[in-house]
Amino acid sequence: MGPSPTTNGLRQRLEDGSVALGILDNTYSPTLVEFYGDLGVDYVWIDLEHGGPDPWDATSVENLLRAAERSGVELLVRLPDTDPTLVRKALDIGVRSLFLPRVETAAEVEAAVRSARFRYDGEPGDRGLAAPRARRWGLAEDYVEQEDTETLVGTTVETAAAVENIDAILDIPDLGFVFIGPLDLSVSLGHPGELDHPEVVDAVETVRAAAVEAGVPVGGLGFGMDDVNEKAANGYQLLNLGSTTGAIQQTVTGWIDSYDGT
Repeated sequence: MGPSPTTNGLRQRLEDGSVALGILDNTYSPTLVEFYGDLGVDYVWIDLEHGGPDPWDATSVENLLRAAERSGVELLVRLPDTDPTLVRKALDIGVRSLFLPRVETAAEVEAAVRSARFRYDGEPGDRGLAAPRARRWGLAEDYVEQEDTETLVGTTVETAAAVENIDAILDIPDLGFVFIGPLDLSVSLGHPGELDHPEVVDAVETVRAAAVEAGVPVGGLGFGMDDVNEKAANGYQLLNLGSTTGAIQQTVTGWIDSYDGT
Protein backbone atom coordinates (compact mmCIF):
# COMPACT_ATOMS: atom_id res chain seq x y z
CA MET A 1 0.00 0.00 0.00
CA GLY A 2 1.46 3.34 -1.06
CA PRO A 3 1.86 6.47 1.11
CA SER A 4 -1.30 8.42 1.85
CA PRO A 5 -1.47 11.96 0.48
CA THR A 6 -2.03 14.78 2.93
CA THR A 7 -4.46 17.65 2.82
CA ASN A 8 -3.12 21.01 1.70
CA GLY A 9 -3.82 22.98 4.87
CA LEU A 10 -3.55 26.33 3.12
CA ARG A 11 -6.08 25.33 0.47
CA GLN A 12 -8.38 24.00 3.19
CA ARG A 13 -8.26 27.24 5.19
CA LEU A 14 -9.11 29.34 2.15
CA GLU A 15 -11.91 26.99 1.15
CA ASP A 16 -13.32 27.13 4.69
CA GLY A 17 -13.35 30.92 4.60
CA SER A 18 -10.67 31.18 7.27
CA VAL A 19 -7.69 33.56 7.32
CA ALA A 20 -4.23 32.12 6.67
CA LEU A 21 -1.24 33.90 8.23
CA GLY A 22 2.26 33.50 6.87
CA ILE A 23 5.84 34.70 6.89
CA LEU A 24 8.14 35.49 3.97
CA ASP A 25 11.39 33.64 4.55
CA ASN A 26 13.75 35.74 2.48
CA THR A 27 16.79 33.84 3.76
CA TYR A 28 15.64 30.65 1.98
CA SER A 29 16.65 28.57 4.98
CA PRO A 30 15.23 25.05 5.50
CA THR A 31 15.96 25.47 9.21
CA LEU A 32 13.81 28.58 9.45
CA VAL A 33 11.05 27.08 7.31
CA GLU A 34 10.89 24.15 9.71
CA PHE A 35 10.98 26.49 12.73
CA TYR A 36 8.17 28.67 11.40
CA GLY A 37 6.06 25.53 11.11
CA ASP A 38 6.78 24.70 14.75
CA LEU A 39 5.75 28.26 15.67
CA GLY A 40 2.34 27.65 14.11
CA VAL A 41 2.13 29.87 11.02
CA ASP A 42 -0.16 28.62 8.26
CA TYR A 43 2.30 29.04 5.43
CA VAL A 44 5.85 30.12 4.63
CA TRP A 45 6.20 32.24 1.52
CA ILE A 46 9.23 31.47 -0.63
CA ASP A 47 9.71 34.16 -3.26
CA LEU A 48 11.65 32.92 -6.27
CA GLU A 49 10.88 36.07 -8.24
CA HIS A 50 13.05 38.52 -6.32
CA GLY A 51 15.69 36.15 -4.97
CA GLY A 52 16.48 32.68 -3.76
CA PRO A 53 17.64 29.61 -5.66
CA ASP A 54 17.15 29.04 -9.34
CA PRO A 55 13.51 27.89 -9.66
CA TRP A 56 14.71 25.07 -11.90
CA ASP A 57 17.06 23.84 -9.16
CA ALA A 58 14.94 20.97 -7.86
CA THR A 59 17.34 20.00 -5.07
CA SER A 60 17.26 23.43 -3.40
CA VAL A 61 13.48 23.68 -3.53
CA GLU A 62 13.06 20.07 -2.38
CA ASN A 63 15.09 20.82 0.75
CA LEU A 64 12.76 23.70 1.58
CA LEU A 65 9.78 21.41 0.96
CA ARG A 66 11.20 18.71 3.24
CA ALA A 67 11.58 21.26 6.03
CA ALA A 68 7.98 22.39 5.57
CA GLU A 69 6.70 18.83 5.52
CA ARG A 70 8.65 18.05 8.70
CA SER A 71 6.79 20.65 10.77
CA GLY A 72 3.46 20.53 8.96
CA VAL A 73 3.50 23.98 7.38
CA GLU A 74 2.56 24.73 3.78
CA LEU A 75 5.16 26.22 1.45
CA LEU A 76 3.73 28.98 -0.76
CA VAL A 77 6.06 29.50 -3.71
CA ARG A 78 5.99 32.52 -5.96
CA LEU A 79 7.47 31.65 -9.33
CA PRO A 80 9.49 34.17 -11.34
CA ASP A 81 7.54 33.41 -14.53
CA THR A 82 4.10 32.26 -15.64
CA ASP A 83 5.58 29.67 -18.02
CA PRO A 84 3.38 26.52 -17.78
CA THR A 85 6.50 24.35 -18.02
CA LEU A 86 7.84 25.97 -14.84
CA VAL A 87 4.47 25.48 -13.11
CA ARG A 88 4.51 21.78 -13.96
CA LYS A 89 8.11 21.40 -12.78
CA ALA A 90 7.37 23.05 -9.42
CA LEU A 91 4.36 20.84 -8.83
CA ASP A 92 6.18 17.66 -9.80
CA ILE A 93 8.92 18.24 -7.23
CA GLY A 94 6.26 18.61 -4.54
CA VAL A 95 5.09 22.23 -4.42
CA ARG A 96 1.33 22.26 -3.85
CA SER A 97 0.71 25.99 -3.40
CA LEU A 98 2.13 28.51 -5.83
CA PHE A 99 1.38 31.85 -7.37
CA LEU A 100 2.32 33.72 -10.50
CA PRO A 101 4.06 37.09 -10.84
CA ARG A 102 3.27 40.15 -12.93
CA VAL A 103 0.34 38.78 -14.89
CA GLU A 104 -1.47 40.99 -17.37
CA THR A 105 -4.17 38.89 -19.05
CA ALA A 106 -6.70 36.26 -18.11
CA ALA A 107 -5.40 33.99 -20.88
CA GLU A 108 -1.93 34.01 -19.32
CA VAL A 109 -3.32 33.02 -15.94
CA GLU A 110 -5.64 30.39 -17.38
CA ALA A 111 -2.80 28.69 -19.25
CA ALA A 112 -0.83 28.40 -16.01
CA VAL A 113 -3.79 27.14 -13.99
CA ARG A 114 -4.68 24.60 -16.68
CA SER A 115 -1.08 23.35 -16.67
CA ALA A 116 -1.54 22.47 -12.98
CA ARG A 117 -4.53 20.18 -13.58
CA PHE A 118 -4.96 16.70 -15.03
CA ARG A 119 -8.61 17.53 -15.59
CA TYR A 120 -9.63 21.13 -16.06
CA ASP A 121 -13.15 22.60 -16.18
CA GLY A 122 -14.64 19.47 -17.69
CA GLU A 123 -11.83 19.10 -20.21
CA PRO A 124 -8.36 17.49 -20.26
CA GLY A 125 -5.79 19.51 -18.33
CA ASP A 126 -2.22 20.23 -19.34
CA ARG A 127 -0.31 18.68 -16.43
CA GLY A 128 2.13 15.92 -17.29
CA LEU A 129 1.57 12.48 -15.77
CA ALA A 130 4.82 10.91 -14.56
CA ALA A 131 6.23 9.43 -11.35
CA PRO A 132 8.12 12.36 -9.74
CA ARG A 133 8.56 13.30 -6.10
CA ALA A 134 4.98 14.61 -5.91
CA ARG A 135 3.83 11.06 -6.72
CA ARG A 136 6.33 9.55 -4.28
CA TRP A 137 8.10 8.17 -7.34
CA GLY A 138 5.06 6.12 -8.31
CA LEU A 139 4.05 4.90 -4.84
CA ALA A 140 1.29 7.41 -4.09
CA GLU A 141 -2.28 6.21 -4.42
CA ASP A 142 -5.06 8.25 -6.03
CA TYR A 143 -2.40 10.64 -7.33
CA VAL A 144 -4.40 12.30 -10.09
CA GLU A 145 -7.47 12.92 -7.96
CA GLN A 146 -5.50 14.12 -4.95
CA GLU A 147 -3.30 16.48 -6.94
CA ASP A 148 -6.27 18.04 -8.70
CA THR A 149 -7.94 18.49 -5.30
CA GLU A 150 -5.02 19.76 -3.24
CA THR A 151 -3.07 21.88 -5.74
CA LEU A 152 -3.54 25.63 -5.21
CA VAL A 153 -2.57 28.07 -7.95
CA GLY A 154 -3.05 31.80 -7.45
CA THR A 155 -1.78 34.93 -9.07
CA THR A 156 -0.37 38.26 -8.03
CA VAL A 157 -2.20 41.35 -9.27
CA GLU A 158 0.53 43.96 -9.45
CA THR A 159 0.24 45.66 -12.84
CA ALA A 160 -2.17 48.23 -14.20
CA ALA A 161 -3.17 45.81 -16.96
CA ALA A 162 -4.08 43.11 -14.45
CA VAL A 163 -6.30 45.57 -12.58
CA GLU A 164 -8.05 46.46 -15.85
CA ASN A 165 -8.56 42.76 -16.56
CA ILE A 166 -9.47 41.75 -13.01
CA ASP A 167 -13.01 40.58 -13.74
CA ALA A 168 -11.82 38.21 -16.48
CA ILE A 169 -8.99 36.96 -14.27
CA LEU A 170 -11.37 36.27 -11.38
CA ASP A 171 -13.62 34.31 -13.73
CA ILE A 172 -10.93 31.69 -14.45
CA PRO A 173 -11.99 28.22 -13.25
CA ASP A 174 -9.94 26.78 -10.36
CA LEU A 175 -8.09 30.04 -9.67
CA GLY A 176 -7.05 29.60 -6.04
CA PHE A 177 -6.60 33.22 -5.00
CA VAL A 178 -5.43 36.66 -6.06
CA PHE A 179 -2.63 38.32 -4.11
CA ILE A 180 -2.51 42.11 -4.34
CA GLY A 181 1.03 43.45 -4.80
CA PRO A 182 0.88 47.16 -3.92
CA LEU A 183 4.62 47.81 -4.32
CA ASP A 184 4.91 46.73 -7.95
CA LEU A 185 1.44 48.13 -8.59
CA SER A 186 2.66 51.55 -7.46
CA VAL A 187 5.48 51.28 -10.00
CA SER A 188 3.13 50.20 -12.77
CA LEU A 189 0.84 53.15 -12.05
CA GLY A 190 3.74 55.62 -12.15
CA HIS A 191 3.99 56.29 -8.41
CA PRO A 192 6.80 54.00 -7.20
CA GLY A 193 6.70 53.46 -3.46
CA GLU A 194 3.73 55.81 -2.95
CA LEU A 195 1.35 53.27 -1.48
CA ASP A 196 -0.95 56.04 -0.21
CA HIS A 197 -1.30 57.65 -3.64
CA PRO A 198 -5.01 57.79 -4.56
CA GLU A 199 -4.50 55.87 -7.80
CA VAL A 200 -2.70 53.06 -5.96
CA VAL A 201 -5.29 52.99 -3.18
CA ASP A 202 -8.11 52.90 -5.74
CA ALA A 203 -6.48 50.07 -7.69
CA VAL A 204 -5.98 47.98 -4.55
CA GLU A 205 -9.59 48.52 -3.52
CA THR A 206 -10.84 47.68 -7.01
CA VAL A 207 -9.12 44.30 -6.86
CA ARG A 208 -10.12 43.58 -3.24
CA ALA A 209 -13.77 44.40 -3.81
CA ALA A 210 -13.95 42.47 -7.08
CA ALA A 211 -12.35 39.37 -5.53
CA VAL A 212 -14.66 39.41 -2.52
CA GLU A 213 -17.67 39.85 -4.82
CA ALA A 214 -16.49 36.97 -7.03
CA GLY A 215 -15.84 34.67 -4.07
CA VAL A 216 -12.14 34.31 -4.89
CA PRO A 217 -9.84 34.47 -1.84
CA VAL A 218 -7.75 37.63 -1.75
CA GLY A 219 -4.30 37.97 -0.22
CA GLY A 220 -1.98 40.81 0.63
CA LEU A 221 0.86 42.21 2.67
CA GLY A 222 0.40 43.16 6.29
CA PHE A 223 2.05 46.42 7.33
CA GLY A 224 1.89 45.89 11.09
CA MET A 225 -0.73 44.01 13.06
CA ASP A 226 -3.28 46.83 13.02
CA ASP A 227 -3.20 46.65 9.24
CA VAL A 228 -3.39 42.84 9.29
CA ASN A 229 -6.46 42.91 11.53
CA GLU A 230 -8.11 45.59 9.41
CA LYS A 231 -7.49 43.65 6.21
CA ALA A 232 -8.80 40.43 7.74
CA ALA A 233 -11.98 42.30 8.69
CA ASN A 234 -12.28 43.57 5.10
CA GLY A 235 -12.24 40.17 3.44
CA TYR A 236 -8.54 39.31 3.07
CA GLN A 237 -7.96 35.59 3.66
CA LEU A 238 -4.25 35.30 2.92
CA LEU A 239 -2.04 37.69 4.87
CA ASN A 240 1.73 37.99 5.11
CA LEU A 241 2.83 39.16 8.56
CA GLY A 242 6.39 40.09 7.63
CA SER A 243 9.74 38.63 6.69
CA THR A 244 12.61 36.87 8.39
CA THR A 245 14.97 39.80 7.93
CA GLY A 246 12.27 42.25 9.02
CA ALA A 247 11.71 40.30 12.24
CA ILE A 248 15.44 40.11 12.93
CA GLN A 249 15.87 43.82 12.20
CA GLN A 250 13.07 44.79 14.57
CA THR A 251 14.33 42.55 17.36
CA VAL A 252 18.04 43.36 17.10
CA THR A 253 17.41 47.10 16.71
CA GLY A 254 15.23 46.94 19.81
CA TRP A 255 18.00 45.24 21.74
CA ILE A 256 20.57 47.80 20.67
CA ASP A 257 18.29 50.76 21.35
CA SER A 258 17.51 49.40 24.83
CA TYR A 259 21.15 49.01 25.80
CA ASP A 260 22.07 51.34 28.66
CA GLY A 261 25.84 51.02 28.43
CA THR A 262 28.34 53.09 26.49
